[in-house]
Amino acid sequence: MRALIQRVLEAKVVVDGETTGEIQHGLLVFLGIGRDDTLAVGQKLIDKILKYRIFDDEQGKMGWNVSQAKGGILLVSQFTLMAQTQKGLRPDFGPAMPPSDAKALYEQLVEYAHSQFENVQTGIFAADMKVHLINDGPVTFNLEVEA
Repeated sequence: MRALIQRVLEAKVVVDGETTGEIQHGLLVFLGIGRDDTLAVGQKLIDKILKYRIFDDEQGKMGWNVSQAKGGILLVSQFTLMAQTQKGLRPDFGPAMPPSDAKALYEQLVEYAHSQFENVQTGIFAADMKVHLINDGPVTFNLEVEA
């Protein structure tokens, strides 16, 4: 499982002209689910995201996590993060979990994220989403966890 996290000043997801999720200051999280990923792996990744210290503390150093920075999380499913891109000129999506299984796991992870953190917004799984953001920094990290 992979997460591309971006520290943002604001972010929102729009589907068919309607905003489905929106945060101000916080983390935009693109989440890729692999073929062999499990709920336990996903929970481990969500926990890491919530604890990851990438916000400026009172000394101006990256010492605070999203909760300490009083931010929000916008969680967006992103199967393309799982693509193999080392060979050729077209991405191979074989490592991504099939959509029906991934949707169920994504929904469980959204529920888990809500149980661990107050301000969680989302996109819509497999929708044609338009993601608007103002990256703060820019600060972007690729996080991965394994079973």
